[in-house]
Amino acid sequence: MFLEKSKIIIAVIALFAANCAFSQGVERPKLVVGIVVDQMRWDYLYRFYDRYGNRGFRRMINEGFSCENTTINYLPTFTAVGHTSIYTGSVPSLHGIAGNDFFIKSTGKEIHAIQDDSAKCVGNGNKEADSGKYSAVNIKVTTLTDELKFATNFRSKVISIAIKDRGSILPAGHTADAAYWFDKDAEKWITSTKYRDTLPEWLTDYNRKQTWKKYVHQDWVPLFPIETYVQSTSDNNNYENMKFDKKNFDFKFPIHLEQIGKKIGDGNMICETPFGNNMTLDVVRLAIENEQLGADNITDFLSISFSSPDYVGHRFGPNSIKIEDNYLRLDKELGDFLDFLDNKVGKGNYLVFLTADHAVAHNAQFLIDNKISANNWNQYTCADTLNYFLKNKNNIDSLVINLDNYQVNFDIQRITNSNLNYAKIKEETIEFLSNFPEFQYVVDATNVWQATIPDRIKEMISNGYNREFSGDVQLILKAGYYTGSTRVGTTHGSWNPYDTHIPLLFFGWKIPHATTYTEVFSTDIAPTLAALLQIQMPSGCIGTSIFGKAQIIKK
Repeated sequence: MFLEKSKIIIAVIALFAANCAFSQGVERPKLVVGIVVDQMRWDYLYRFYDRYGNRGFRRMINEGFSCENTTINYLPTFTAVGHTSIYTGSVPSLHGIAGNDFFIKSTGKEIHAIQDDSAKCVGNGNKEADSGKYSAVNIKVTTLTDELKFATNFRSKVISIAIKDRGSILPAGHTADAAYWFDKDAEKWITSTKYRDTLPEWLTDYNRKQTWKKYVHQDWVPLFPIETYVQSTSDNNNYENMKFDKKNFDFKFPIHLEQIGKKIGDGNMICETPFGNNMTLDVVRLAIENEQLGADNITDFLSISFSSPDYVGHRFGPNSIKIEDNYLRLDKELGDFLDFLDNKVGKGNYLVFLTADHAVAHNAQFLIDNKISANNWNQYTCADTLNYFLKNKNNIDSLVINLDNYQVNFDIQRITNSNLNYAKIKEETIEFLSNFPEFQYVVDATNVWQATIPDRIKEMISNGYNREFSGDVQLILKAGYYTGSTRVGTTHGSWNPYDTHIPLLFFGWKIPHATTYTEVFSTDIAPTLAALLQIQMPSGCIGTSIFGKAQIIKK
């Protein structure tokens, strides 16, 4: 019975896809809205479900299509990689974004994922500011947003907005009309000359008025009575990060944002609070209204990344009251935004998907306190120890640049110029590090399929390994271990489900009320949307349409 229902639903969706052309052109939504919540674990949908209202996450779950087993199929699981993989349907091996920062292996030069030295800053009064020397130039394939541009002969508008530069630029792709991000130091929304030569008047006006400061000229207090936050730990535990740029502040509720902002700047402060989401949506609404997104029958695309949950998550960890409050507030803002789309674009005229670029680990001390093995791993101390070992073996110092991205990044030029045997150095490194108690596996990424490790991890290493930009030795830490010198806050980047199990919701135009428990990947999002929009998949896409492979349960 279950399989018969699934076949019927799949057939209905196939018929919809096959018959959506009519005399005036291809039937598409007026607006596609892509939402990436930076560092959102899948379980946040259900840990806090009883406390959500009916207009935000619940509405998307109860009216839309939910993929309950969406995972990431590559390493490392970082912000730049996540956004790029979602929008390209591809993996670092192909799309080239190997980390937030990575090395050009042939030269040893470190580059930021969105670094573009030919770009100039637009919007903060200093065209030479590093905060604006960015674009999508380092993506080696097309994005879904590029393909929509091609499909409509560039008549579609594509605009991307996020506090984080990489959260805005990488989804925007190569051909977007605009990508806007927030310069924390200048306290202004900016872009680069790769998109526009000037800011639009509506965004210039927003910068000038600085109305967003109302959010941080107040105390951050819980949205609800603090005793009702039963899904969270105490607000007074010692592993929530109490430091900001080596300054000590009291981050126990109520948090006096205005006082902290006077010392570190309001621009830094707003990013570290749920109110960064409010500011982001202020700009989003202005973009929809002033750019007339979704106002005609040519499909537009708006990419939104909520960056603040990542800042809050790193600082406090996933079991903190601050995280619960962040998501209760985001739920409310999401509900207001969906209501805004209903009124501005019209119910049934827009298509939304919501996912995450990665999830996050539990704080190590939290796990230890609850009798689960965990610890921090200091990558800098480990790199020094490894370099000392290799120097004793080869009589050459500094053969390893660093251990960023949970990889050993060797100084290839130094090794070559010293006439050393690179293969032997890799073998020595693997043998040496394999004895460290924090590592589950230490693997030659160039020969991963010969390693005696689970196939799932082999595939993730292979998908994430880019021969130009990735370190050649992959470090797989034991569960509960992550990089960090202290047991405060938390991070992400590993293969484990706590870092790779992410939410995925589709809502709106032509989306059935259904769910699937079939495993799908973040790389399946772009081809699924390409099929719905009847456009070409991105040029490096390895994913497949979710509606074509998933067992769908109608609700």
